[in-house]
Amino acid sequence: MSFFGKMFGKKEDKGPTTGEAIQKLRETEDMLIKKQEYLESKIDQEVITAKKNASKNKRAAIQALKRKKRYEKQLQQIDGTLSTIEMQREALEGANTNTAVLKTMKDAADALKNAHLNMDVDEVHGMMDDIAEQQDLANEISNAISNPVGFGDDVDDDELEKELEALEEEALEEKLVEVPHPHELPAVPTGDIAKPKPAKSRVDDDDDMKELEAWAS
Repeated sequence: MSFFGKMFGKKEDKGPTTGEAIQKLRETEDMLIKKQEYLESKIDQEVITAKKNASKNKRAAIQALKRKKRYEKQLQQIDGTLSTIEMQREALEGANTNTAVLKTMKDAADALKNAHLNMDVDEVHGMMDDIAEQQDLANEISNAISNPVGFGDDVDDDELEKELEALEEEALEEKLVEVPHPHELPAVPTGDIAKPKPAKSRVDDDDDMKELEAWAS
């Protein structure tokens, strides 16, 4: 608040926000650009007038060139003003962006603070220790359940190997007993050996020969 405001109890007016200031600068830019276009058209007209009167009316031509110079000077001033406004607008836009970013960051920090408001670091560490302890206990219980009680705890691996070798030898001996030995031949049959009976065709041939010999004698 200014000195006179304090004395007379007047409240100092608040300035525009960055958004409002940016909008005003854009409106001013638009107005100056239109003024530029107007001056450029006036300059073109004065050039045409000066050319038209260059040989006929030298005085009118000179006046046209003077007006052209004034318009060019105004145009140059507007160019400088536009450059200044553009820089100011860009600075305000950057400040507006920074303000929005900072506000977002502050809101996030406040939210994080509220989230940790009811948390105590020591309590969190204690809770994590409890979780680790319970996990270790669960693993021990799982290991205890997965190992059968009283089976295989006192068995010697060497004894098992010897027992397995004995079983293999026993199985090999059983296979050898089942195979016959080469010197064991089949038994020779006893009793009279039946003589093979002559074939019928042979008997018939003998009868024919006897009959032929009787006929020839």
